[in-house]
This record gives sequence, C-alpha cells and structure tokens, in this order.
Amino acid sequence: MTDQAPHATDLPFAGVELGGTKCIAILARGPDDIIAERRIATTGPAETLAAIEAALDGFGQFAALGIASFGPVSIEAGAADYGFITSSPKPGWQQTDLAGRLQRRYGVPTGFHTDVTGAALGEGRWGAAIGLGDFAYVTVGTGVGVGLISGGRPVDGMTHGELGHVRPVRLAGDAWPGHCPFHGACVEGLVSGPAIAARAGRPAPELAPEDPAWEGVVHSLAQLLHVLVLTGVPRRVVFGGGVMTGNGHLFPRLRTALAESLAGYVRRPELDDLDRYVVPAALGGNAGPLGAIVLAAMAARGLPID
Repeated sequence: MTDQAPHATDLPFAGVELGGTKCIAILARGPDDIIAERRIATTGPAETLAAIEAALDGFGQFAALGIASFGPVSIEAGAADYGFITSSPKPGWQQTDLAGRLQRRYGVPTGFHTDVTGAALGEGRWGAAIGLGDFAYVTVGTGVGVGLISGGRPVDGMTHGELGHVRPVRLAGDAWPGHCPFHGACVEGLVSGPAIAARAGRPAPELAPEDPAWEGVVHSLAQLLHVLVLTGVPRRVVFGGGVMTGNGHLFPRLRTALAESLAGYVRRPELDDLDRYVVPAALGGNAGPLGAIVLAAMAARGLPID
C-alpha cells in the first residue's frame, strides 16, 4: 500500500470502473492527461480486488479515488452496507464490501456509484453532454442501464435507478418471453447483447442493419426513451455500450420511433431536434473510467454523490 496525501490538490485522481467482465483502473486528471491505466479480468471478488489494489498501489499517490461499479450497489451513505455490491446475479459477488475496503486501504476521499452513472458523469464532463446539467446516459451491452443526471449530479433517492428493467409496450404479436432472469421481457431482457443473441441465434455484431431482429430492439429502446422524456429531466440522451457501438443505423430509427411514441405530447425545444437529443457517446470505452475520475473529483471537493 502507498502512503497517501489526501489534501494534495496537485495530485491526480485514481478511478476504478468495475465491470462484469473486466475492470479498468486509471490514474488521470482528464481524457488528455491519463497517466496510467490497468485492465483486469473480473473473476471472483478476492482475486479481482487484490488485482485492483495491486494496480492502485503501483500508481503511487493520488488525491482521491472514484469507483464506478456494476450492481446493484448500495449508495445510501448512512447505510451499514454503503459501498457494497449487494444483490448482484454475478456469482460470488453478493454483499461484497468494495468502497469501504478501498477507502480504508488508501485513506483518501472516495466516491462511489454505479458504472452507468459513472459513464454518465464522464460524458457530462468531457463527452456528448458537455455543458448540460440534465441528461441521461443509456448503456446497451451485456445489460441495459441508465444514468440519470440532474443539476450535474446523479438522480438518487432510496437507491440508484434501474430503468433498464422497466417493462416496455410490446410489439403487436410479439410473445417472446425475454432473457432477463428476473423480469423476462423487460428492456434488458429484450435488447441486451445476450438477449439479442438468444433470440436471433447470433450476436448483435453479426446482424446486418436490415435484419428483422433490430425492429424489436428499436421498439423497446424507444419505449425506454419515452419513459426518460416523461421524467422531465434529460435535455439529451446519450447512448453507449457494445450493442450501440458500430450500429449507427439504430439512431435514426430510434429518433423516429421516439417521435411516434410521444405523439407530440411533450413540447420542448430540445425535442424539436431529435438529432441532437438522441446521440451516441463521445468517449467510447473511456466513459466509465473517466466517470470514476469525476466521482473522485467530486469526493475530493466534498460533494455528496448519493
């Protein structure tokens, strides 16, 4: 373990994006000042956390630490399990103390939230939502998650949002049961990478733009967009994740489907130009790690994350 200087404002920040298949530990001040980066396979918690600690130890001193983790996680600062991965379906990770363990080890201000909220904060600071305090980031990959930001901070209450598990209006005649082990045909159960592969018989990157499987994906994501608009929060919705990457043909279709779904009910200037309202992520795979750096910076300034 490296001795830390928590109040040294000239030090960089450390961030950890803990994903379901890989982790990225990063030492940086921003996208143009990434000092070090380490990629770690996500296996069991003991092995993975030891590897994360080895990476952070190798970074030397840092002013604060941000952690953006797969979930569900506990983000209520006063709760006994704050900073834990809680009811994760990932074997072995249930009730894993993540933030507390790392904060005790390094003794620096530590910010903690979901990986999708971290990515949202990264896109807001340096990516496709620069200059906006109110926006949403949607990741469509192994799962579907939404990071909802208002006033520059995550929208939280009892817990973090899980809008990827809302149940969409189904296409007429579509009775496929879905792939989510909890809810079947929720948005995640219909449009995640594993859901597309299970339904189409091949992974999303192998589907041609005209493949009929995309019709259901667009329809379900448009229902999620409809819900996000009706929260009254986002002035822009940014899409990232493996299913969206390289599938630019989805964006015009999503915008058209959203307009049809809203049917003119919400009238705001932002919705007059859906090309600027529904957009791809700008940071790509760096959104999550850089979002962890934003979480670290917020913790260093004493800003509440929850």
